[in-house]
Amino acid sequence: MKLFDVYSLLDLEPVRAEGAYLWDKNGVEYLDFYGGHAVISIGHTHPHYVEKITDQLSRIGFYSNAVINGLQVELAEKLGPLTGYPDYELFLCNSGAEANENAVKLASFTTGRSRVLAMHAAFHGRTSMAVALSDNPAIQAPANKTDNVTFIDLNDLEALERELLSEQYAAVIIEPIQGVGGIRMASDEFLHAARELCNRTGTLLVMDEVQSGYGRSGKFFAHQWSGVKADIVSMAKGIANGFPVGAIIISPEIPARKGMLGTTFGGSHLACAAAIAVADVVREENLVENAHLMGEKIIEGIKGVKGITDIRGRGLMIGIDLSVPQADFRRVLREKYHIMTGLTGQYTLRLLPPLVIGPKEVDRFVEAFRKTAAELCQ
Repeated sequence: MKLFDVYSLLDLEPVRAEGAYLWDKNGVEYLDFYGGHAVISIGHTHPHYVEKITDQLSRIGFYSNAVINGLQVELAEKLGPLTGYPDYELFLCNSGAEANENAVKLASFTTGRSRVLAMHAAFHGRTSMAVALSDNPAIQAPANKTDNVTFIDLNDLEALERELLSEQYAAVIIEPIQGVGGIRMASDEFLHAARELCNRTGTLLVMDEVQSGYGRSGKFFAHQWSGVKADIVSMAKGIANGFPVGAIIISPEIPARKGMLGTTFGGSHLACAAAIAVADVVREENLVENAHLMGEKIIEGIKGVKGITDIRGRGLMIGIDLSVPQADFRRVLREKYHIMTGLTGQYTLRLLPPLVIGPKEVDRFVEAFRKTAAELCQ
């Protein structure tokens, strides 16, 4: 048997990691400015994280959600003050796609409506409804297609008002910072308008914070920069630092009904131990504030560099538009300077480093970026 050919793989096999660094099988060190696609929040192999998971696994790793699991309660209690949504309720699952799927399903159950308003260039995951909500024909199989989703442009206030006042929607789903869509940011005006129109029409406002949440933007959730409050917030990538955990937090005004949502693996003892460890470190090491400060330092360090056509993002979720293909730029950064970065589109470099990076790592990246730009952007 061989692996199904899904991904174009880099010629690199990490075998060890610590903090913001990776080592390949040949012992070569790499600075990780990709974070495993925004998943690594508290750094690789953080001692508290390793201790929590190891200790939990030595006692009990899994039992079904048919029994009491005190770790789920502990996690919910820790996330209350961290998220800024202390009165919301927590539902645990396994991935960002599942989180978005359950968010929309819950909105439909609650409102009795079937339609969802989503954004062009959005990406909400690869499960059935999440794919239908993603404006990407390449991932939509015939079975995923539905007439229940309408797409508008992000920040198009006229289209937002037209749709919500002319049609009954169960939910509006928005990434406050579009990740796959190119680090495109929802404006404060757009988010406030969405909140006001949802209030007027009985529509639920869902914020997809799978990539932009968990401190990455310099606030716990990126939509909190606008001061807007969502009805449901989905999250996943940074929750458990690589252990597969997804979640939604739900307004107390949305009634629960037994059997409405469910999961076999979600919120297992081991998953909760991992997520609790991350919550501890995010709080104790002030990683949300660090993301804000280090993001500003990165942008300040590369501002004005020849070859940059635009810089977007907040905190440690940054998109850099280049005058040369990002594939060439990433290759030089990786092969010559041993720095891992991400991508979106043909010309955009995407930075999603662990939230633990400090001035030393930022300075190394800025120096390598400047040298790469000088080499490629003549």
